[in-house]
Amino acid sequence: MAVPAVDAARAAALRAEIERHNHAYYVLDAPTIPDAEYDRLFRELQALEAAWPELRTPDSPTQRVGGRPLPAFSPVRHVVPMLSIRTETDTGPSGAEAFDARVHRLLALPEDAPPVSYAAELKFDGLAISLRYVDGLLVQAATRGDGETGEDVTQNIRTIRAVPLRLAGTAPTVLEVRGEVYMSRPDFERYNARQRSLGKPTLVNPRNGAAGSVRQLDPKLAAERPLSFFAYGLGETEGWQRPATHSAVLDALAAFGLPVCGFRTVARGARDLIAFHRDILARRDSLPFDIDGVVYKVDSLALQDELGFVSREPRWAVAHKYPAQEALTIVEAIDVQVGRTGAITPVARLKPVFVGGVTVTNATLHNEDEVRRKDVRVGDTVIVRRAGDVIPEVVAVVAEKRPLRDLFGDEPLHPPFALPETCPECGSTVARGEDEAVARCTGGLYCPAQRRQALWHFAARRAMDIEGLGDKIVEQLVDAGLVHTPADLYGLAVEALAGLDRMGEKSAENLVTAIARSKATMLNRFIFALGIRNVGEATARDLARHFGNLDALLAADAEALQQVPDVGPVVAASIVAFFAEAHNREVIAALRAAGVHWPEGEPASAAPQLLAGKTIVLTGTLPNLKRDEAKAMIEAAGGKVAGSVSKKTDCVVAGDEAGSKLERARELGVPVIDEAGLLKLLNNGAET
Repeated sequence: MAVPAVDAARAAALRAEIERHNHAYYVLDAPTIPDAEYDRLFRELQALEAAWPELRTPDSPTQRVGGRPLPAFSPVRHVVPMLSIRTETDTGPSGAEAFDARVHRLLALPEDAPPVSYAAELKFDGLAISLRYVDGLLVQAATRGDGETGEDVTQNIRTIRAVPLRLAGTAPTVLEVRGEVYMSRPDFERYNARQRSLGKPTLVNPRNGAAGSVRQLDPKLAAERPLSFFAYGLGETEGWQRPATHSAVLDALAAFGLPVCGFRTVARGARDLIAFHRDILARRDSLPFDIDGVVYKVDSLALQDELGFVSREPRWAVAHKYPAQEALTIVEAIDVQVGRTGAITPVARLKPVFVGGVTVTNATLHNEDEVRRKDVRVGDTVIVRRAGDVIPEVVAVVAEKRPLRDLFGDEPLHPPFALPETCPECGSTVARGEDEAVARCTGGLYCPAQRRQALWHFAARRAMDIEGLGDKIVEQLVDAGLVHTPADLYGLAVEALAGLDRMGEKSAENLVTAIARSKATMLNRFIFALGIRNVGEATARDLARHFGNLDALLAADAEALQQVPDVGPVVAASIVAFFAEAHNREVIAALRAAGVHWPEGEPASAAPQLLAGKTIVLTGTLPNLKRDEAKAMIEAAGGKVAGSVSKKTDCVVAGDEAGSKLERARELGVPVIDEAGLLKLLNNGAET
């Protein structure tokens, strides 16, 4: 039975539309339709091809993923060899000057000759690939191999959606495109995160991920890897009048629908090459993919032919490298550092190695799970990465170089890393919450490593509200040994403060007054000021309401704590761990002895909760109330203050210059009131 004309036409239209969306998404980075709509079109095409197999064409989007696993890759002989480019080892400006001078000399140009034009591009850190198109259809993809013969990886390359299966426009009879398969850093991170969540192996780095994916014998496995492609040159061509310059060749490839990197320029002379090299170096760490340098090519194809080759390298091109961002070295020890929030971070102490432009002696191992996943041990040879100002990290272990206990055995010389049970700074217990990757010191107020952060938080406006005690003053107080815990703040004298940098006697007097004033506070503010992990303002307020006094809170176990609204097992565990540390209780006792106090007696939960269960949004500037004051009043009445308007919002309190939240409230039909309406609500709890 013949294929109905309407189905054939629809299949052709779907193929064209899906490939247009693929090009917009994967090449132009400008999606044109939602994912759900794309999936609907794809399923429609699959259904048509299943009903009428004759409609299934080699360039159909449905044919990107499929095929049986191969027993081995077939060899492919390159008609035009895929040669390597000479590398300029001088990573400074003189590297560009040397190349320009060499081109001038080889072309026998006089000193007063106009500058040579160069095509300047990026040197991608991936896997070189040759794509062969015949009459516009992708028929073969091959690796570089030894330059003369590569491997047929067509099935795997077809899975890369950035690679067109059919060229756009009027294509040459034969067009062989040279380019680089790579994996972007965001895609690499997302892939590894997914693999970790599934308990599967992760990739070492984007380059290895790209190379390993292309050489998978099973195309279905390759299709799971998020690969991309950039075209940067030509091999064999037939039936096509080549443009006169390399830069025009790249423009033509882009017109055929092939992805071409936008970070390129035509540079005139050494000065422009140096500027391009410098500019890309400054952008390097912000690029979404890895590069290890830039490439300069004489732009004129006629001059390229004149310059020719030497030792199988083109005289008309050079790779101007940047300092390596990865290097091999040896782990001499593994220590742990305690961060300002108590986070325990394993750190590898390394045999000094030059990487990323500096000598590196330490590298982060992130957390306990990462150390175990990578199985980093003392004595291991490891790959260290440093990019820009990013903290150096251990990327992977070179397993075959691990030292063994004896020459003929297979038992490693050093045991796996184990996280310490107590904090190396203060001796407090190290704890790790459920579903958390980071272990933390529970020392809190007592731990020296957390001292600055704890003091700054304690003095914050929404905590003890000590005006004038900012981070710079806190830093000086800690460095001078004047303050070890928050309780020490209440013993500071004017004379001691006046001796600090930029702190005169008047400022010192004002700060002492502010510290003394903070002694009179509220229980919820004091609880929040303690800096208990997972206890924010709202939770502190709920705890104060529920228990009514600090002693009852100190005596509460995890079960009692979970009777408080919105306090679950994780928060309860954090509170119990904090108060279980004797150091923290000593600091609390010292604060009370110093005169810090709050109203005691009836639990706050007994106060009228006129707004219990209500969600309110504040927007704009109110005439009399500050936003924090309005928020505190709403919460004291049992209400919740949200940051955005939704169907669950009970009302919006709008002041002057109210913006999008007010418009959103009107769209959803949410009641809107002013400050007077809010005060009325707080006084009598009238329905909104």
